[in-house]
Amino acid sequence: MPSPRTIPLLAFYTGLVTISTLIFTVFIPATRGYFNLGEAAIYIVAMLAGAYAGAFAGGVGSMISDLILGFFFFAPATLIIKGIEGGVLGFLASRKPPLNRTYWLILSAIIGVILFLSIFLIGSTYYVGSSEISLGLPGNSITLTFTITPFIWAVLGLIASGSVVLTSLLTRPEVGWLVLSAAFSGFLMVLGYYLFEQFVLGYVAIAEVPFNIVQVLMGILIAIPVYNSLKVLQKRK
Repeated sequence: MPSPRTIPLLAFYTGLVTISTLIFTVFIPATRGYFNLGEAAIYIVAMLAGAYAGAFAGGVGSMISDLILGFFFFAPATLIIKGIEGGVLGFLASRKPPLNRTYWLILSAIIGVILFLSIFLIGSTYYVGSSEISLGLPGNSITLTFTITPFIWAVLGLIASGSVVLTSLLTRPEVGWLVLSAAFSGFLMVLGYYLFEQFVLGYVAIAEVPFNIVQVLMGILIAIPVYNSLKVLQKRK
């Protein structure tokens, strides 16, 4: 259980996840879900504060976002899935094994290829057509409609794979472990929503998989630099 001193900080982390999830959303008609940037906040909290804070803030903060946006049928699953995601990352981030730079470069290249193929093949096969973007908080947002084409999925796939490889080339192996840990916890999130939507809600859940993969990628790209910057500031104090 958290101590009285940590409760305000835990509340702040939970609010951070909620606001980060609400501030930018893309509605996905096929599954009635939405793309968001909440993963970035979950990853930052998990890496900074550990498994308990990552699980609580990730699960509760994301569930609150579902309730505010009106996705009530997703809320119970979100509490569990995002809680597991944050908890697993917090656990793995605090247990860095001995690392070899060459090993991580090869592994990052393999992950990059898998990411590209997953995003492009699944996205271009199962989800092309119109979608909506909502910018801003509920009640004060702008909605934009656009068309998704296979070319967009190819670009997203290249960005995803290139970002993973570039991150490994330009950062220390320790950062590679954080990237891999976040990618694994993100995989659990993608799998969790797929199973819930496919077998509980009865949706065509594969349509949301590419969005969730990109959501994980965006979370990693935002969270890792922010986390490293905050750790540097901590060392200077």
